[in-house]
Amino acid sequence: MVGAVERGGRVVAGGAGRGMWPLYAAGFTTAFGAHGIAANLGGSAEGAVTSLLVLGGLLALYDGAEVLLKPVFGSLADRVGAKPVLLGGLAAFAAASALYAVADSPGWLWAARLGQGAAASAFSPSASAMVARLSPAAQRGSAFGGYGFHKSIGYTLGPLLGGVLVWAGGLRLLFTVMALCAAGVAVWAAAAVPGVPPLPRKRQTVADLARRLADRSFLVPTAALAAATAALSVGVGFLPVSGAAAGLGTIATGAAVSVLAAAAAAVQPRAGRALDAGRLSTRTGLLVGLGVTAAGVGAAVVPGVVGVLVAAALIGVGTGLITPLGFAALAAATPEERMGQTMGSAELGRELGDAGGPLLVAGVATVSALAFGYAALAVLLAVGPLLAVALRLRTRVPRSRHRGQLR
Repeated sequence: MVGAVERGGRVVAGGAGRGMWPLYAAGFTTAFGAHGIAANLGGSAEGAVTSLLVLGGLLALYDGAEVLLKPVFGSLADRVGAKPVLLGGLAAFAAASALYAVADSPGWLWAARLGQGAAASAFSPSASAMVARLSPAAQRGSAFGGYGFHKSIGYTLGPLLGGVLVWAGGLRLLFTVMALCAAGVAVWAAAAVPGVPPLPRKRQTVADLARRLADRSFLVPTAALAAATAALSVGVGFLPVSGAAAGLGTIATGAAVSVLAAAAAAVQPRAGRALDAGRLSTRTGLLVGLGVTAAGVGAAVVPGVVGVLVAAALIGVGTGLITPLGFAALAAATPEERMGQTMGSAELGRELGDAGGPLLVAGVATVSALAFGYAALAVLLAVGPLLAVALRLRTRVPRSRHRGQLR
């Protein structure tokens, strides 16, 4: 890229800002692809989805591929460069989507979903790593806020636009649009994103990797991101159930879920800018975000439309706080040459939260009631902030006693 120079392992200069937009578009693509297709599989693929078990398998293929492959592709991005992995993942996503659009058979639907999940595993952590490396350290909060904003837009619009496309031309049209979207972003990224060459790396053993991933600087932000994703997944999946139980129609419950995603999209850029400006610290932001998210999940216990709307808004605000701050903290604590590996491992944590949250709520609800499932997750989310406050008070009390004895 003309005018781009390397400084401290990071590409800077005029091209970097322009190159962010394709990365944001890649974030939108993975979110739109995940939710747009998943939300319409059950009612739009009658020949392929013959039971709830088959539907669950199709949904699990995408997420399962991400859980297994994101750390692998993150490490590959450090080895060969993030841009080739990004472009290869986008091209593979386009090809997998086109596969079903052309073939239109149940067997190829399974292959297409597996291919989409594997491809997203490549370009999603690569995009996160490039957002970090192309951003000055003082602007990473804003960069990840923008990236998270566009992913939230994908999560919001995916089910709606996917439904419109399926209504207009069936599932094949949706897969066709997915293919065109991924191909277009790939061409855009190839032209506009600066090359980010791999950096020299010290040899890393399995023990070295384990120590780095077990360090507090990795575990705390990743745990917060996993908790936020768990709450988000529960909100999207179970708030419509609560709304239906309260007599709300599908439009009203869909609007409630949109409130969640819109709140998250609105908060993320503001949280990132506040972090960069020094008005918000990572510790405070993550603790407040977890507290607000826990309050949102707890509010879902309240029956009726009030509980659903308050829960959606608070979960959106809480996750909107956590996401850019968590990724910015990970980027700040990671050596530049290991950025892809860290982002891939953090994405794995998010995927586990994405699966674990609904499983916890559903498991508790099965033996009791949905309200108890919400309560269980809310308590789990609140444990982190409560422990942090307790530890802070515990360290302050001995100090104050010690000062009193000196006097």
